[in-house]
Amino acid sequence: MGLSLAEDEPAAAHIFERADSILGYPLSELCFHGPAERLNETLHTQPALLTHSVAVLETLKVRHSDLAQPAYTAGHSLGEFAALVAAGALEFEDALQLVAARGRAMKRAGEIHPGGMAAVLGLTADQVENACAAATNDAQGGVWVANDNCPGQVVISGDDDALEIAGQYLNEAGARRVIRLAVSIAAHSPLMRPAQEQFTEALDAVEISSPSSKVVGNVRASVLADTDQIRADLQAQLTSRVRWTESIETMIAAGVETYVEIGSGNVLTGLLRRINSGIVGYNLDDPSSFELLPL
Repeated sequence: MGLSLAEDEPAAAHIFERADSILGYPLSELCFHGPAERLNETLHTQPALLTHSVAVLETLKVRHSDLAQPAYTAGHSLGEFAALVAAGALEFEDALQLVAARGRAMKRAGEIHPGGMAAVLGLTADQVENACAAATNDAQGGVWVANDNCPGQVVISGDDDALEIAGQYLNEAGARRVIRLAVSIAAHSPLMRPAQEQFTEALDAVEISSPSSKVVGNVRASVLADTDQIRADLQAQLTSRVRWTESIETMIAAGVETYVEIGSGNVLTGLLRRINSGIVGYNLDDPSSFELLPL
């Protein structure tokens, strides 16, 4: 993860070096060489994903400076922090410390109140929400819509008992598949309240600047007009739904036709095509991906 980019671009290598210094441990070694099971621990995954995204961003600034000044930025869940760095609202150091605190807080919340998540394929967000409400009414705990990723792909989050009951209702409603995810936390649900409280303490210590680009937030899928709105969105994010479909639709309605995904993989570019097949998306990850950008 990020190794070929760091070897190919000094600006990217510098970001990984800075991350090591900021965090006080060799995150770059975990990214480049693993082991995968340690990198996949949320304490390390979140800083690693942010660092890789910012390394790609710095490479973009060097190689395509015209594309590094976006009209809009947005990020899915953790990606919102990279979006704020790209918009100039957060410094990399502050963003990295925040996502490290976020990872610690989410791990602790999962220990206090274990839960899980499941991907639901083939139903609308409203259908999934109705099934979650019915399951919450019948179960010992609760289950909620966590991510509205794109038409036909919704993620739910909650207590194990409620997830199981919700799965039955979703299958009855005609879901193509309901897939339990390999996680033991209920992200973007009320079960993350202990994490939100702990994370807010870290957020209060960080300076947020006025963004140079319009930033579309996860919680309301609307433009965050000032620093107070940015802070409020981040404070609410862990316990709120990621409104990704609506976020993309907000930018489409504003006239955005070309999107550049920065960071590991091409998941968001795939979601983009399912939200609206008429818009253009590029994903930047390794050096070869930059060759596909229009000059």
